Amino acid sequence: MIVKMQKLTLLCVASDQDRTLEALRELGAVHLTHVQRPEGAAVDQARNRLLHLRRVLEVLPKKAEQAAPSVRPAEEVVEAIWSLILQRKDLTETLETLQHEQQRMAPFGNFEPDSIRRLSERGIRIRLYHAGIKQPIEAPEGTVLHVLSQTKTDVFFAVIGRGDFKVNAQEIRLPAESLKAVEAKMAETRAGLEAVEKQMAGHAADQEAIAQLAHHAEEAVLFLEARAGMGSTKPVAYLQGFCPDDAVEPIRRAAGQNGWGLVIEEPSESDHVPTLLRNKKWVKPIKAVFDFIGVVPGYHEVDISVVFLLFFSLFFAMLVGDAGYGAIFLGLTLWIRKKHPQAPSYVFALLAITGVATIVWGVLTGTYFGIGNLPAPLKSLQIVWLSDQNNLMGLCFLIGAIQLSIAHLWNAWNSRRSWQALAQLGWLCTTWTMYFTAGFMVLGRSLPSFTMGLLAVGVVLIVLFMTPVKKLKDEWFNHVMLPLNLISNFVDVVSYIRLFAVGTATLAVAQAFNSMALGDGQLSWVRMFFAAVILLVGHTLNIVLAAMGVIVHGVRLNTLEFSGHLGMQWTGILYRPFAKRRTGVPAKNV
Repeated sequence: MIVKMQKLTLLCVASDQDRTLEALRELGAVHLTHVQRPEGAAVDQARNRLLHLRRVLEVLPKKAEQAAPSVRPAEEVVEAIWSLILQRKDLTETLETLQHEQQRMAPFGNFEPDSIRRLSERGIRIRLYHAGIKQPIEAPEGTVLHVLSQTKTDVFFAVIGRGDFKVNAQEIRLPAESLKAVEAKMAETRAGLEAVEKQMAGHAADQEAIAQLAHHAEEAVLFLEARAGMGSTKPVAYLQGFCPDDAVEPIRRAAGQNGWGLVIEEPSESDHVPTLLRNKKWVKPIKAVFDFIGVVPGYHEVDISVVFLLFFSLFFAMLVGDAGYGAIFLGLTLWIRKKHPQAPSYVFALLAITGVATIVWGVLTGTYFGIGNLPAPLKSLQIVWLSDQNNLMGLCFLIGAIQLSIAHLWNAWNSRRSWQALAQLGWLCTTWTMYFTAGFMVLGRSLPSFTMGLLAVGVVLIVLFMTPVKKLKDEWFNHVMLPLNLISNFVDVVSYIRLFAVGTATLAVAQAFNSMALGDGQLSWVRMFFAAVILLVGHTLNIVLAAMGVIVHGVRLNTLEFSGHLGMQWTGILYRPFAKRRTGVPAKNV
């Protein structure tokens, strides 16, 4: 559920800003909204320091080669690493310049540019040129043209003569030094880069100490931003923010203890209220999907976590569609969980739920790694009805109609004190009309006799009640768009056929690799080896493609089709209270 929020305005003596913020941070319940843009020399300096430390952490190798961290203070280590970063940058730029010069002069071979310059002083000019292979080139009178190298498309040559002369080709300026000298400098620069990288690797074990510094720097940035974002009318300073309804009383007590002025009020429609989701333990796994795709429902929207989790699990199972793959997902989940016990449990809970759902769906459809001839015990668990493609497509349409119906029933309940609830019931009627129409057009099923009546009732309810009379002048365009919206409703129902299409494609790819690997079944030891490689690579690729299908289609049906019918725009701001953060948790607003 979306937790109810209260808007908070807190006043304190300007000289007590730091103490006030420290107390608020200890409470850890207020999502601050800056009264003014947090700017200033101290804020900029703190931000730069944080970026500085994060950059140092980025360049360090992930695995430590040394047994123990440096004995030097972490600050000194940071400066030493930063010096290495600058050295590496300079050496990399130098190497790029040398490589460019080497590539430019390599076609002309190795020579001493100083010798050419000395000859030029005596009146003998040697100039280097580059031209296309088909470009006609003639040596000027009194000169000698000598081709140095050529490729399929280009020719590189020198022209030697006295005095000034012109050639119909691109002249190449003389290098500062010979090709041999450039290549020697390149080798020297590469050696310097290797030495720098080795020194950086020597500091890999210092990551924990530097991460602690970065954590403290992040805390400092958040604190300074909070202070700089406060309003001030001397001798009073004030801040604003939002807090959960159940945090109001602790904040009131803190206000009494610290001598703050406090105003608590209901947020207005124009306020940008953050969203805090609190769900039961069994629903929490869907948070992993929300975090992955970076979406948050708006404060005034609805929390669809329960519906999202149920349908996402079903979509995952249908899109992957293979009990064997589901078992692999579940096994990997349990293994990774054991390896990383400190990782968030809800992520593994989601993977376990979807893995089990995939196993169940695969068992019901009789799909195990795309194997054709199943043993009798497994075959007995299969639901034969699901082996018919038309039945599966019809099931997809039914799932779509049910999910979209939930959206419109939800809207009707939320607007139950308004006539617009009847318009939502109208959309419910048209959704089921589109379900029957999809069955008729795609599967060749006959239309129920009440279909046209259902459509008529739905359209009438929508036309009469979709827009309140007092808003009709401004929102009349909704009525003009109604035919297109009805077509869109049909398209949304039909779009659920992607569950069948992707699931069928996953099965077809698995069967294709099985056939490619096993052939006629007559396998020598060599063929068995190659068959094992083909099966491993093929099914791994298929699992990856199936996972991508879940990300693209399973998420889309919930966040676009279903959410669109619900009227959700996912415009929420994540609730981030001003609090001390655990080490390693980045501040997203820095």
